[in-house]
Amino acid sequence: MVGLVGCGGDSKNSTGSAPTTGASSATGAATVFAAASLTESFTQIGKDFEAANPGTKVTLNFAGSSALATQINQGAPADVFASAAPKNMQTVTDAGNAAGTPTTFAKNQLVIAVQEGNPKGIKTLADLAKPGVKVALCAEQVPCGAAAKAVLDTAGVKVTPVTYEQDVKAALSKVKLGEVDAALVYRTDAKAAAADVDAVEFPESSSAINNYPIVVLKNAPNKATAQAFVDYVLSDKGKTVLTEAGFQAP
Repeated sequence: MVGLVGCGGDSKNSTGSAPTTGASSATGAATVFAAASLTESFTQIGKDFEAANPGTKVTLNFAGSSALATQINQGAPADVFASAAPKNMQTVTDAGNAAGTPTTFAKNQLVIAVQEGNPKGIKTLADLAKPGVKVALCAEQVPCGAAAKAVLDTAGVKVTPVTYEQDVKAALSKVKLGEVDAALVYRTDAKAAAADVDAVEFPESSSAINNYPIVVLKNAPNKATAQAFVDYVLSDKGKTVLTEAGFQAP
């Protein structure tokens, strides 16, 4: 598994029905597999959840959604899966590894992340195809890569990236390190890295907005805490964290 992180620190549940009210029955540990683009928001939500539910512990595993889906289907122990696209969630549900029906909890949209000050003067999606502009894209099997391909194809822009990365954080890091001039990343990731990169909005991004589904897993070692965590993500408190991170409402 990749990137396990411990946290420390009324809505629909994953079956789509209204949650119960009153004190949560959550106790003990739960492991959440979440898309890399959820790193900042889920780290905060995990801390908030633990504070609201004394005796719980949330461990977060962040990676590309396709890699996480593969790990789950290969039997990796996990309680919750939050994907950056329905396609990767579908591989988990098709394998019979979801408990109930996934619920969409957020949406995200691409921007062009450029080096601070935008030294290449990138203003449009077409500028990524200009000679001398080095671009990083996510691999097509991960949601940010699939979205990038969709917007580039829709716009008729041909970009030959210098690198394909396995998740959005890796693509963004190439810009932060000065190894590329630009990368197509989520708006939320660019916002989280605003001290190091600038974000260029482009209208074509509206053609590939990603839905983020979440579900309790069939073989979750701690289903009660898993469900309580999903409920918290879908609650007003969870939505506030997501909105502040730049996610759109579902």
